[in-house]
Amino acid sequence: MNRYSLKSDLLFAICAFTMLMVVSSLARLLLFIWNNDMATVVPISDLLTGFAVGLRFDLIICSVTSIPLVFGLLLPRGLAHRKLWISWLMFISAAMVMTALVEPVFYDEFHSRLNSIAVQYLNEDPATVLSMLINGTPFFTLLFVWAVCLGGLLKVYLWLDRCFREPGRNGLKGWLPRVPVALVALVLLVIGARGGTVRSGAPLRWGDAVHSQNTFINHLSLNGVYTFTKALERLGDKKEANTVWLTAMDNQKALDITREMVLESEDSLLNPKSLALYRQTTPDSRILPDNVKNVVFILMESFSSRFIGAEGDKHNITPYFDALAEEGVLFTRAFSNGTHTHQGMFATFACFPNTPGNEYLMQSEEGHTTFSGYPAVMRNLGYENNAYVYNGAFNWDNQKGFFGNQGITRFVGRDEMVNPKFMDPTWGVSDEDMFDRSLEELDKMNGTGEPFFAMLQTLSNHMPYAIPEELGVEPVTDLGSRNERMTAMRYADWALGKFFEEARKKPWYNDTLFVLVGDHGFSVSDLLTPIDLLRHQVPVLMIAPGLRDAVGPTVSKVMSQPDVVPTAISLLGKPYAQHCWGRDILSLEENDAGFAIIKPSGNYPLVAMIEGDKVLVKQPDMAPELFSYQLGEQPAAKQIDDAAITDSMFERLSAYLQTALRSLNNKSVGDKPGLSDL
Repeated sequence: MNRYSLKSDLLFAICAFTMLMVVSSLARLLLFIWNNDMATVVPISDLLTGFAVGLRFDLIICSVTSIPLVFGLLLPRGLAHRKLWISWLMFISAAMVMTALVEPVFYDEFHSRLNSIAVQYLNEDPATVLSMLINGTPFFTLLFVWAVCLGGLLKVYLWLDRCFREPGRNGLKGWLPRVPVALVALVLLVIGARGGTVRSGAPLRWGDAVHSQNTFINHLSLNGVYTFTKALERLGDKKEANTVWLTAMDNQKALDITREMVLESEDSLLNPKSLALYRQTTPDSRILPDNVKNVVFILMESFSSRFIGAEGDKHNITPYFDALAEEGVLFTRAFSNGTHTHQGMFATFACFPNTPGNEYLMQSEEGHTTFSGYPAVMRNLGYENNAYVYNGAFNWDNQKGFFGNQGITRFVGRDEMVNPKFMDPTWGVSDEDMFDRSLEELDKMNGTGEPFFAMLQTLSNHMPYAIPEELGVEPVTDLGSRNERMTAMRYADWALGKFFEEARKKPWYNDTLFVLVGDHGFSVSDLLTPIDLLRHQVPVLMIAPGLRDAVGPTVSKVMSQPDVVPTAISLLGKPYAQHCWGRDILSLEENDAGFAIIKPSGNYPLVAMIEGDKVLVKQPDMAPELFSYQLGEQPAAKQIDDAAITDSMFERLSAYLQTALRSLNNKSVGDKPGLSDL
């Protein structure tokens, strides 16, 4: 095979590079069209800037993947082996097109460009994930479109090959001119791989995409292959995510600030030298009647406050929950620590926050320790009678291993369900079946004559939203693309109402404190602040005899999931030992607005602190940003400039995360000293 001319090889490489850039830009356009409802009020200048900045992130990926072509220029026959180079280009194109087709659906669900969440799901159980995709997305349609696009790109690359086949000179004289051309091309690609910047120091980074007040437009500026590659680089390496927080300040200063944030007047430290927050809590008084002895937590899948009538929604999605809210105490500024059920579980039940680098705590080595959460607190109060009832399989998220280590002794999941009315092919039985079995388990525990505690977890309100044909409620038809999800949420609400209807007939009902918590919300078009605040807003509702009369119908102080256990257990009025990283919200001072530390799923180290009507957001490589916000029927957020508040909140956010990470790494998050003293 003779060598093609340098001109032919160079034009083939340039045109191939251009095609990759075109594919990347079309991917961004598709993402915008699919999620255009999130940019209805964005200035056209911001949108154009988003696509322009996006070209620089595309340049990074296209430059890196084109470097082999430059080295190919120096081969004895140059780029004459066109089948080899077309195969390489097709491989890169296949990844780009697949990302382009997956990302619109992924972004609609997670409000994030493609990241480690996808890898984590696949690592958990590929068969379950594949079932979820097939049953919950246009899976086969996407595969067909992917194949068609690749067929079209193959024709383009073959056409380019035919266009640029001018014979070249063989021998050393034909090869030597390629050296300076390849060097120049390599320099240009290296600059392109830095995002087109020749500045000293770091190349283009995630923070360079932030140019608009609209978070979606900032996300649009990124490249999905870029964000996914960066996520893979960080996967399994917690050093990058943790170092900035572990070294934020002097350790003792961080510990002192954290204790000032969390400890209340009713608390006394039990081992201050070795354990950061392990304390004896002595409630001022018992709020609940003496007969209330049982505690039942219900963790509701994807139960977003944004669509709860009692919190301002008008679509009638949750009439049963709304009715229950009239019987109990609703916490109207409650936030999930993460955006994945995994984080909702350990933040609520283990009372430990979601921290950078530890989003999948229940599966990691750091999570293989004993926390002082719900099971431990109840055990220390003398409770041995317990059950954890769940629709699905307990191997998912290592639930049985983790909570078995925390003290749960009875697990009732998908494999233990007898003659369920409905079985989801992906996850497990319906919420109705789970609640029916829960009634049986609560009856059994009550039959022992001993007080009990339980953890119930719903699942039907999760992709692929497989629910019984006979729902008991009317399907949602007026919310467009969200109809299926909202119908699942309405069904979950109905199943919850049915459970309480039956529970009221039981002898143990009036002896029980019920605590309802949303594990996380989901993406909505109102993307408030870079942390996507509404995705974290969840309901917390506590129901027990006399509670509403004693406390009032609502509590507006800010709280997060680690606050739920100390708030609930303090209602019993008994002294108890705990190492929860939250507080009894009902005992806060009048001028204490409450706080929440939150972090979305994925290994991208974005965190925020909410306090009162303010939220501080810290993105990597960027200064902290302060916003004011409002919730309810018309949620909104506005960036504000207040250096004093920003500095104060950031110091406390940093101290809290530093102390939590140190305690976790030291395995000193329970009631026993860890590897070393604090």
